[in-house]
Amino acid sequence: MSKVLKLIVSLAIPLIVGFVGSIFTSTSVNTWYKEINRPSFTPPNWLFAPAWTLLFILMGLAFYFAWLKGFGGNPSLCIGIFAVQLLLNLLWSILFFGLKAPLYAFVEIVFLWVAILINVIVFFRVSRVSGYLLLPYTLWVSFASALNLGVVLLNKF
Repeated sequence: MSKVLKLIVSLAIPLIVGFVGSIFTSTSVNTWYKEINRPSFTPPNWLFAPAWTLLFILMGLAFYFAWLKGFGGNPSLCIGIFAVQLLLNLLWSILFFGLKAPLYAFVEIVFLWVAILINVIVFFRVSRVSGYLLLPYTLWVSFASALNLGVVLLNKF
């Protein structure tokens, strides 16, 4: 497979997952989410779409650079952990926005954070660039975890 095709596939996978997640988000962000109490450090709503788009692009690039290195000879592990964290990412959107269940979403985001950390470690061992590209995602999900917990506490979910 050519490098260009690998890049396209690598970027498409997380962007498609992000798009699917945005379907659940968009149904609640201007209704239910607007009505609940949110922490004072909650960013404006317009920031989330570009931030997540950038993070999904960085995830795709991390996958691409790991792919170029043959996934360090362990494609099952690399692809598996990447897929797990992407699915957990999608599940968080479903739980928080789709089902309007912030407490369950908070429990789930802890698992997501751990999966991302494992993904960073695994990818870093294959390609330092891949590992570094996932660090903003790790930081953002850490911040999102704090926001999620704040919503739980402020609304007694």
